[in-house]
Amino acid sequence: MTILCLLGCNQSIKKGEIQYDLSQKTINPHGVSLIVLGTVQDAGSPHITCKKECCANLFVNSDSSRKVVSLGVIDHQNEKTYLFEATPDITMQLKLLKKETSWDSPELPNGIILTHAHIGHYTGLMYLGKEATNANKVPVFVMPKMKDFIQNNGPWSQLVSENNIEIGILTNEIEVHLTPNLKIIPFQIPHRDEYSETVGYKIIGPAKSALFIPDIDKWSVWKTSIMDVVKTVDYAFLDATFFDGKEINTRDISQIPHPFVIESMRLFENLSLTEKQKIHFIHFNHTNPLLNPESEQSKTVLEKGYKIPRQGYSIEL
Repeated sequence: MTILCLLGCNQSIKKGEIQYDLSQKTINPHGVSLIVLGTVQDAGSPHITCKKECCANLFVNSDSSRKVVSLGVIDHQNEKTYLFEATPDITMQLKLLKKETSWDSPELPNGIILTHAHIGHYTGLMYLGKEATNANKVPVFVMPKMKDFIQNNGPWSQLVSENNIEIGILTNEIEVHLTPNLKIIPFQIPHRDEYSETVGYKIIGPAKSALFIPDIDKWSVWKTSIMDVVKTVDYAFLDATFFDGKEINTRDISQIPHPFVIESMRLFENLSLTEKQKIHFIHFNHTNPLLNPESEQSKTVLEKGYKIPRQGYSIEL
């Protein structure tokens, strides 16, 4: 989602507080691994025009771990890499993805898979153009409305006409085999669809599967039960843009609906600990105290059994 005005900040972030969570780094050179390349909401952290304490230190001492939400998936056996979301931080995220491969992989991935047309999720495509790397037919997987948006609006249409990207069309709930070891299933979810539909993904490896829903309106407006879906996967990376309503008291929440973390935890309260441990909260607004590993809110979320992945966190699928 895009937030154009200043929001309040709940926690001050001091230099050195952010820690990398590498505890789940279990890469199998013959398997499929998933790596978290970013966890922040579209506009990043620090946020443009932000004057709060949680941004002030970051303007002086930037934190390289604060990148916009993205996942990388690597099939080591078939030597293929895939990027979920083309964020404004794509330059560094592709380097991080390459660093995790077990072979000397190319600089660009074998495919980029998008969820929707909000600024943090597709605008990194601009770096594939002739002003930057001038890529050659990088596959970009999108839904039909997103395809039309890219093809019919500049500057994105130039990426198509110059053969910098090659669009692959996805169909709702239809499985796509990316490699013999890796497949995805896109599924439409309710969100602010000004320019495109919005989808989440089920990412399925040879042994385990992950759910990726970085943006959604409230869970209650989705006709599918998120609790039922969580039970069908091994990991679930879910929208946690705002911890609670206190962060957005200057905005009309009906215009920027997301599940509050406190709402999600109430919804998941009766799940077993095993099921709760699948849930990884991501896509944090710059005001969200979960960005600070030392915050009381972070400690509470972890004590309840949920996960807060940081950049570099990886798992095996």
